[in-house]
Amino acid sequence: MSRHLHLATHLSVAALEQRSRAAHEPPERSWWQILWLLARGQTATAIADTTGYPRGWIGQIAKRDNDQGPDALVNRQHTTSWRAPRMRSAQQQEELRQALTGPAPDGAKRWRARDVADWMAARLGRPVATQRGWDYLQRLKHRQHVPDHGMPWRRASSKLTSKKTRVAKPT
Repeated sequence: MSRHLHLATHLSVAALEQRSRAAHEPPERSWWQILWLLARGQTATAIADTTGYPRGWIGQIAKRDNDQGPDALVNRQHTTSWRAPRMRSAQQQEELRQALTGPAPDGAKRWRARDVADWMAARLGRPVATQRGWDYLQRLKHRQHVPDHGMPWRRASSKLTSKKTRVAKPT
């Protein structure tokens, strides 16, 4: 003998039917249909035969609606992120920009991706991958000038004088 699942009366039967017909995401449409059929008094076994969902999943949908209300029935497949939050605030990014204008840590000539990641890890209180340091160097468009140490082949003036010039042919 099948038992009936009980729903909290968040929405009327007509409102549940309207939501099942208006849902854009296919999983959400099925979930609203399941709740609508439950509100009409059908058993989980009958709904499982109609929709193809297992009875246990039908019970979980009903439990989610009872516990959290209608707002809990959204497809969270694309909204759940398991990544750590990045440095979002403009203030944190401005602090990094100011740090990049200063000298590089450990007396190095320039800031490296690992240096930026270590700086971020110290501010955020969690480990930061080297790749994120590189990403922020690129995002902040950081280009650090390394001074020329007097090598003539690197000087702009010597490059200009050593270029071949094309001589116009007499006509």
